[in-house]
Amino acid sequence: MAGPVQHTLPYGWYSDPEILRREQERIFRPAWQYAGHLGEVPEPGTFLATRAGHVPIVITRARDGELRALLNVCRHRGFPLAEGRGQRETLQCPYHAWTYDLDGSLRAAPRSEEEPDFPQRELGLVPAAVDTWGPFVFVNALPEPEPLADALGSMPAQVAELGLDVGGLVFHSRWETELDANWKIACENFLECYHCQVAHPQFSELVDVSPDAYALSTDGKLSSQRGPLREGGGTTLLAGGELPRSQFHFLWPNLGVNIFPGRPNLSIGPIVPLAPERTYRFLDYFFGPDVDQAWIEELLAFDDQVGREDRLLVEGAHRGVASGALEHGYLLGRSEQLIAHFQQLTAAALQN
Repeated sequence: MAGPVQHTLPYGWYSDPEILRREQERIFRPAWQYAGHLGEVPEPGTFLATRAGHVPIVITRARDGELRALLNVCRHRGFPLAEGRGQRETLQCPYHAWTYDLDGSLRAAPRSEEEPDFPQRELGLVPAAVDTWGPFVFVNALPEPEPLADALGSMPAQVAELGLDVGGLVFHSRWETELDANWKIACENFLECYHCQVAHPQFSELVDVSPDAYALSTDGKLSSQRGPLREGGGTTLLAGGELPRSQFHFLWPNLGVNIFPGRPNLSIGPIVPLAPERTYRFLDYFFGPDVDQAWIEELLAFDDQVGREDRLLVEGAHRGVASGALEHGYLLGRSEQLIAHFQQLTAAALQN
């Protein structure tokens, strides 16, 4: 149920380096993070370097074909082992050439034979957690976190109920950007469509964003928005496909999932803090195998327009919030209930 108007988080939390340090340790370190897709590590001998919050991770497939996640940090002096993605039999540290098999075991350490009782078996790469939902790969810096299925909550069921089979989707492209804004402001912008009619006229022509039609809900760490096509939009880009309405999901702390009406489509990606006032975002776009290229290009152009409009909002909001002019803002209990949910989870994690 929506509550009354309430205060936002303190505005000082959006630019304080100490707050970000605590967020990295208490929020991001124990959280599952979307890392990429199975097409990036398709066969034995492939690897993908990624991050879980600020923790470097490398996903590998060793000769046994098993998908693994390992801390991408050499056990010798801490240098990152892998960059990007590729195919090779081993991971070798560029600093001193310590070499690891893709299952994480230490294969060779130059001059270690000169050391009595060198503990080679104990110095493999530290394991992290990895799991998948359809083609989507998630990592967690903890070796034994809560199961991914529990973390995802009802999102897979809601997506399936819409009629979208994520297992049949095909990766198309990745969009990346950096924002001059705190990561929380980017998340909060995602979590309401109160601004849509003002700031996204094209989106609002296609999707009914009125309060009675645009549904908001929370379920554990999951926040969901469901918007139907606006009546009379039968000739629009998004009409006439297999998916009758949109779904926009946010998994706390920082994962966004977008599904538009029309042909099978889904984009997914995290909102990642780089610094208190700098945020990295990427979205991986997936489509059904039979979706024609013209429809894909039109949707990508449409979504890019929405993204450019959001950049102005997020960066502008950050300038005001970070100015120190006010201590906090206010949230409307009904229209911004998902932001309130996000802020409650965030505050609880920082206060523990």
